[in-house]
Amino acid sequence: MEDRQILEILAFTDPVCTWCWGSEPVLRKLQVGYGGQVRIRPVMGGLVKDIRTFYDRANDIGGDPEGSNASIAAHWLEASEVHGMPVRTDGFRLFTAETVSTYPQNVAYKAAELIDPALAPRYLRRLREASAAEARETGRREVLVELAGEVGLDRSALIGRLADGTAERAFRADLEATRRFGVRGFPTFALCFGGCTRLLRGYQRFQALRAAIERLSEGALQWRTPTPDADGLRDFLRTFGRAAPVELATVFDLAPSDLEPFLAALEAAGTLRRVTAGNGCFWEAGDPFTELGAV
Repeated sequence: MEDRQILEILAFTDPVCTWCWGSEPVLRKLQVGYGGQVRIRPVMGGLVKDIRTFYDRANDIGGDPEGSNASIAAHWLEASEVHGMPVRTDGFRLFTAETVSTYPQNVAYKAAELIDPALAPRYLRRLREASAAEARETGRREVLVELAGEVGLDRSALIGRLADGTAERAFRADLEATRRFGVRGFPTFALCFGGCTRLLRGYQRFQALRAAIERLSEGALQWRTPTPDADGLRDFLRTFGRAAPVELATVFDLAPSDLEPFLAALEAAGTLRRVTAGNGCFWEAGDPFTELGAV
C-alpha cells in the first residue's frame, strides 16, 4: 500500500486525560475497520505542567495537589457516565506534594516509544488503565517502571531513557508540535491525508470522526465491518488486549442487550475472563477459545 493511501491521525493527548481515555473505543474501532489504511500517532501534549498553578474553571480543578484529587475524581466519574469507560474513585490520588504534574507520564511514554515502537501503544494503554480504572499513582517513577515491565518493556532501558534526557527531549518536540497545531485541549485529532489536514477538537463520537475521515479521503479508504462472533472477539482481544464492554459494543456494533449474554456465555465456557475495574470492568481472552456462533 502506498503512503498516499494511508491516513495519519495525530492524536494529541495526555495519558491521564479522561476524555482521551473515553476516546479509546472510537480509536480502536477505526483501527479495526480501516486496518493498515489508518495510522494513529499519539502526540504527548502535557495536560498539567504543575497542578499548583493549573486551573480548570469548568470543573474547579487546580491549586492544592491533595485537594485537587477529589475534584478530579468527581469529574472523571461524571465523564465516565458519558463515555462509558471504567474509572475508579476509591483511593484516587493522582497528585501529591511530590507529584504535581502529568509530565512524567508523558515523558515515560516517549521513553517507551524510543525503546520499542511496537510496544509503546500497549504501554500508553496500560498508563491509561492504571490511572483511570485502577487509581494507581502513575506520576511516581517506580509505578511508571513497574507498568513498563507489565507490558514487556525493558525496565532498565526505560530508566536509562528517563535519566539521559532523550525521552524528555522527545516530549519537548511533542509539546512544540502541539503548539504548532494550535491545540488547546485534549483530545484533539489532526487528520492528515493527501497533503491536507483537518483538525477536530475535543471528544468525538465515532460517527463524527468517521464522517470527517471519509470527507477528507474522498472515499479512498475501504471500511471492513468486523464480524460479531467468537472468532472476531478473540482476534480483537488478542490483538488489543483487555477491553471494556463499551469498547466491544462500539467495535462490533452491538447493543448491550446483545453483548451481555454473549459475553456471559463465553465466560461460562471458560474462554473469557471478567476483570472488575472501578465502576465497571474489562474482558480478557482465555484459551482455548470456543466457537459459540454469531451474535
